[in-house]
Formats: sequence, structure tokens, C-alpha cells
Amino acid sequence: MSSDDRKLQDPTGALDPPHLSRAEPGDSLLGRSLALVRFLRERCPWDARQDPRSLRPYLLEEAHEVADAIAAEDDDALPGELGDLLLNVAFQIVLAEEREAFESRDVLERLESKMRDRHPHIYGDAESPPDWEALKAELRAGHGERTEPDADVFEGVPMALEPLSRALRVQDRMAGIGFDWPDVSGPLEKVREEAGELESLLTGEEVEARDPIRDPERRSAIEEELGDLLFAVVNVARLARVHPSNALLSAISKFQRRSRDMRDRAEAEGLDWKSASLEELDRLWEAAKDDE
Repeated sequence: MSSDDRKLQDPTGALDPPHLSRAEPGDSLLGRSLALVRFLRERCPWDARQDPRSLRPYLLEEAHEVADAIAAEDDDALPGELGDLLLNVAFQIVLAEEREAFESRDVLERLESKMRDRHPHIYGDAESPPDWEALKAELRAGHGERTEPDADVFEGVPMALEPLSRALRVQDRMAGIGFDWPDVSGPLEKVREEAGELESLLTGEEVEARDPIRDPERRSAIEEELGDLLFAVVNVARLARVHPSNALLSAISKFQRRSRDMRDRAEAEGLDWKSASLEELDRLWEAAKDDE
């Protein structure tokens, strides 16, 4: 490989980083997204008047659409959705260049530097992968993402994260400084404890007589106990190495699939599924489950 070829494949200027051995001929095409944005900024009034804040909603929307295509395993839609997301990333880089905040080189250099720091078993002499959260906490407290040793441990957890992911990241941060359960049995017991507290709040003649809609105090208490239960379930998912959002998405898809099957079975039997009895629907539901 010539020195010019290396420069094309390694815009950071680093000396032959080992991961460039996995470069493919078409990889440099991704850089055309930056040229595309610069071109649009010069010629389109709408693109020309955008700024980082005005584009933020589109960035979030496109990220969600990519996530939806992945969840649906829709490989036909995924390239287009990834392209839309790449355009938004490129837009933010070009806007930064224009205000002289940073360049595309800085983005890639930080990416490579962070990945080297987090993979000492690949780029260094470590024999096995590190404890990821402990390593990231160390980097945040030192030279990595934060320079202040007493920085807020939750600094950098995006407020825009959906709640299950945010709960997971918050728990990860505390685990990174050693505040964690030794195994999954502790969180499982916590789930049982929180479920019991919620059950106590929701059952009993006196309790059932208090309508939470008309009783703000009771509604607040129910919300708090439900939140504690959900937070405990996220802890179980984290220690089981399962992302809670993915688990919930799978459960939603399964529920929708079985519900459609139940409806189809009702129609096949000549039943109006909307007015069928609960017993009839339960029978059809169990049949749908058995078929799976």
C-alpha cells in the first residue's frame, strides 16, 4: 500500500493503526456524505439556514427509524434509514467545520482514541477484555471523557434516552464505581420485594375504594412503586446481560403476533372477537401460544 493510499484510508494521520488492515475498498465512499452536505449548504436555501439545534429533532427521528428497521429485521429499509442518519451526522460535522469548532479528522481521532483506551486486550498487552464500566469510569475520572476526578458519575448520560435505556445507563455508571449486586439473585429478590409493595398498595377493600384518578396521593404512591419495580427489573436485565428495551420490544412483538392469531382464530370459528367472552378469548389465546 502506498503512502497516499494510507492517507486516504487513515484521515487521522496515525501511523498504520492495526484496524486499517480491515479497510475495504469502498470505505472511503462514506466521506462523500460530507461533500454532499457542503454542496447542499451552498445551493439550497433550506440547508443553508440550518444550525445544530434546528437539526437535532431530525437526528433523533432518524436514529429511531434506524432502530425500528433493525428491530423489524427489515434489510430493505435499513440502507435508506442508515443513509438518512449518516446525512444528519455529516451535517453536524460540516456545521462544526463552518464555525471552526472541530473537523472531521477530530471526530475520527477521538473515536479511534476512545476505542484504543477501551480495548487494551486488542491494542495493548492486556490478556482479556476489561470490566467495561469500571474502565470507562476510570477514563472519565482521568484522561478519557472527563478530567475532574470528582465529576458527577452520571455526567454524559443523555437526558433524551428512553427511560429503560436511561435506567440501564445510570445503573451501569454506579456499577462502574463498585456499587453493584454481586450476582442476579439480589435484583431478583428486589423485584419480588417491589412487586409485593405494589400489590399491598393495589389490593384490599379500603384501597380499592380509593380511585387513583380522583386521589392524587394514591396515584403518586402507585407511580412511585411501579417505578421502583421497573427499575428493579432493569437491574435484573442488566446482570443477565440483556438490554431491557430489546426484551420489551420482543415481548410487544410476541403479544401483537398472538393477538392477531387470536383474532384470526375467532374469525375462522365465526366468532366476533370484539364481543367474544373473556373465556372464549382465553381459549383462543392459549391455542395461539400452543402453536408457537
